[in-house]
Amino acid sequence: MASLCPSRTTSVYWKSFACCSIVANALCSGGIFTFPLMLPVLADRCRLTQPQLTTVVLAAMMGQYPFAAFAGKLIDYYGPSLCSAIAAILYSSAFSLFSYHVNAAASDVPISSLPTILTVSFCLAGVATVFSYFSFLFAASRLFPQQPGVASGTSMALFGLSPLFLTYVATNWFTNRYTGTFQVVRFTAYLAFAAGVLHLLGALSFSQAGLNSKDEHTASRDPELPPSETSQLLPRGEYTPELHAKTDSTRGLLTQGHFWLLILFCICVFGASEMAISNIGTIVAALPSSTSAEMTSDPPSVMDSTPQQVRLISMANTFTRILVGPLADYVSPVASYLPNGTIVHARKYRISRVFFLFVSAIILSLTFLWTSIGITTQSGIWLLSLGTGIGYSATFTVIPSIVSSVWGLKHLGRNFGILMYAPFAGTPMFSYLYAFVSQSHSTSGGICRGTECWKTTFRLTSFTSLFAVFIALALWRQWRGRL
Repeated sequence: MASLCPSRTTSVYWKSFACCSIVANALCSGGIFTFPLMLPVLADRCRLTQPQLTTVVLAAMMGQYPFAAFAGKLIDYYGPSLCSAIAAILYSSAFSLFSYHVNAAASDVPISSLPTILTVSFCLAGVATVFSYFSFLFAASRLFPQQPGVASGTSMALFGLSPLFLTYVATNWFTNRYTGTFQVVRFTAYLAFAAGVLHLLGALSFSQAGLNSKDEHTASRDPELPPSETSQLLPRGEYTPELHAKTDSTRGLLTQGHFWLLILFCICVFGASEMAISNIGTIVAALPSSTSAEMTSDPPSVMDSTPQQVRLISMANTFTRILVGPLADYVSPVASYLPNGTIVHARKYRISRVFFLFVSAIILSLTFLWTSIGITTQSGIWLLSLGTGIGYSATFTVIPSIVSSVWGLKHLGRNFGILMYAPFAGTPMFSYLYAFVSQSHSTSGGICRGTECWKTTFRLTSFTSLFAVFIALALWRQWRGRL
């Protein structure tokens, strides 16, 4: 017994280190979301046009999704350490490349390929973000296997705080106190170093804490695993038809109708939400600051309103994830499966986790409907920011635990990764809808002014969100009493 004590103590230390690494990885993963801080400097110093700037940030946002399924497979087979190491390499390469060429653009000799280089570097940063996201999300799930809602909700909340944290770092340590100019070169160099080092340490801690081996973390939750010496031999609950739709192949997964319903739900919810979040600046700019300013010809002031809305979205996103995770675990505890198919809940089962999807879709539908008919000034945009942040983050918080409960933990990374193709399809679809509607009402070729710029878009998204409500009801009925 005495010989086991040092080993156990070492294990506790490494698991504590892994917990700290999860926090560090999550907080330093939001570098691509600080791009609005860089916009004025890039436009002036690098002489980039608005379409070129838009292409750079879109490359980062869309770069997160194509490799989601691949990252999920790496998690399934090799654990979170490899994903963390890949994120370290990509972050260091991306932000170093970005920093170097922005610094080189200060010379009098123009670099014709600069927009392409910056786009590629930010695309790499977007890819790094998804590997980082999967690494800390699934490391947290394996570190706390009996509280998946708390684990995923807390890690996602920290990820949601990342833009606020990095913005604080940028404004306090990388802004010229005399001129107020943001030092893009130094800040991106800092991101290259900090994100790279922290993710390498994360890879080490996840490996040493035993998080790459999923067997010990899934035995109590996955019915596909054989019983061990500590498995229950007698059932303590009523027999319920097995929830798991067993399939080891991607093709088998894609033949299941309820998986496609979940994908369609995510397209409607994530696509519309990310459209609103990414365009909040131009939505604010389209409106006057107050009713008394509607008759003036001066352009609306967005210097104060836009940052307020960004902060409100981020805070709603963060606090919703913190609250929804534990609440979902309490009202809908994760089931333990006995070898004979009996489902046992550690606490009283009260309501399905699909209820949170249902409520999120209702919130988004009502928010978008009110935006299309009731918001006429910048002072009313707060409801759009709050509703979008709550609906978007609540859905993202419960989706991993729903996927693991329905299809098991054996291929959780792969299944969740495939599901993340939904925003890859939905976000550009809704974003281009917004762009084309706005452009059709723009008279000067610049920023569109007036509610007509987005009224049609939000009317349509209110209906697509209502459609998501009915999808959630169908899934709720499908998985009644088992999820």
